Amino acid sequence: MAEQEERGPAGADDAAATAGRSRGLCRRRLVAGAGIAGALGIAGFGGGVAGRALAEREAAGRDPGTLAYPFRGETQQGITTPAQDNMYTAAFDVSTDDVAELKALLTEWTTAAEQMCAGELIGGEPSANKQAPPRDTGEAWGYPPAGLSLTFGFGATLFADAGGADRFGLRDRMPGVLAEGVPKFANERLQAGSGDGDLLVQACSNDPQVCVHAIRNLTRIAFGTARLRWGQIGYGRTSSTSASQETPRNLFGFKDGTANVKAEEAEALEEHVRVQADDDAAAGWLTGGSYFVARKIRMHLEVWDRVRLAQQEEVIGRDKRYGAPLSVADPAPEDEFDAVDYDAAGEGGRPAVPADSHVAVVSPEQNDGHRLLRRGYNYTDGNDSLGRLDAGLFFIAYVRDPRAGFYPILQRMTQHDALTEYLQHEASALFAVPPGLREGDTMVGQRLFE
Repeated sequence: MAEQEERGPAGADDAAATAGRSRGLCRRRLVAGAGIAGALGIAGFGGGVAGRALAEREAAGRDPGTLAYPFRGETQQGITTPAQDNMYTAAFDVSTDDVAELKALLTEWTTAAEQMCAGELIGGEPSANKQAPPRDTGEAWGYPPAGLSLTFGFGATLFADAGGADRFGLRDRMPGVLAEGVPKFANERLQAGSGDGDLLVQACSNDPQVCVHAIRNLTRIAFGTARLRWGQIGYGRTSSTSASQETPRNLFGFKDGTANVKAEEAEALEEHVRVQADDDAAAGWLTGGSYFVARKIRMHLEVWDRVRLAQQEEVIGRDKRYGAPLSVADPAPEDEFDAVDYDAAGEGGRPAVPADSHVAVVSPEQNDGHRLLRRGYNYTDGNDSLGRLDAGLFFIAYVRDPRAGFYPILQRMTQHDALTEYLQHEASALFAVPPGLREGDTMVGQRLFE
């Protein structure tokens, strides 16, 4: 998707993260994480990718296992926080019509999230009563949080159901973005029940088992009040949300997200990512927050793997090895961030960067300067009945207003991008992500209910 995070609150960077003892990522942990994913009937983890990334960081003297980001702050973690290696995103449908029960759930989720992000057991010390179910499922007992961040959001159906009924007295506070919903796009094949929902939880960590533990326990806590609608596990981040991170690769083998908004770009975050006070009169509670947009995009890998390298590069508009734009004649590692020269001539006098290449269609300079804060992940959901890999990109972006900064880009991509031939959009989601918790707040999104 487009070439497009925020550091946590002050003091929440890598150096401030010190919860729990450090643990290396061993084979037993990777197998355990994949086993839990299989038991839950969801996507598996890419242990090799996670293990390599952790090894690289540890070799550089930065152990990602010891990171701990505070749950409270001006903004929610998991947006501009340096993108972790693993993700588990889930959406829930609220099954009660009692606003008091909904608020009680959000309060209990907030307490549990704060404890998990600090590397603590949910509910504190284990209960001495062994005849009662434990308050924490225990698969992360003794594990450090490994940079766990938990990000919460609200979907359109929390404000009004499909028939327009005001479920919890919140309809008048629904943001216009949610009320309008996501438009239809060319060539999409969205699967019913695989997108949207009332409540969103995005869990990111450098330990896959910590991600599963977080969603599993929030699901357990929600029993009787909300039920899991869909979930997606991702590995191998496909974007860098901090200038300290190298640009990763997607499953097509290309560097992805070179032009992503970075946490250090304060002005860009305000312009393109964070909702401003005058954006929506009905949604003042969302000021300082953002919109979460997601697309599950299956990649036709078997077809792509038979395409000539030169053609692959023309489809993307970049050199595969270094990520440099094709307008650079003799690419080198330092050329990745060079500006694209769309007037440069290539072989036979043709444009070096084809007009229908991915970079030419979706880059900010081709879309009135609009930028996204990308936070996507690769996914692999096994294989289909024909033996083809069910894999691709779980594209996530945070944007100030998707009507201006995302939908037009996606429309151009689905209609004019040569890459579209190798993609299939299978799910879509849109949520409003409120700002972080203030001093004294007892639940995420408290401003919405005030």
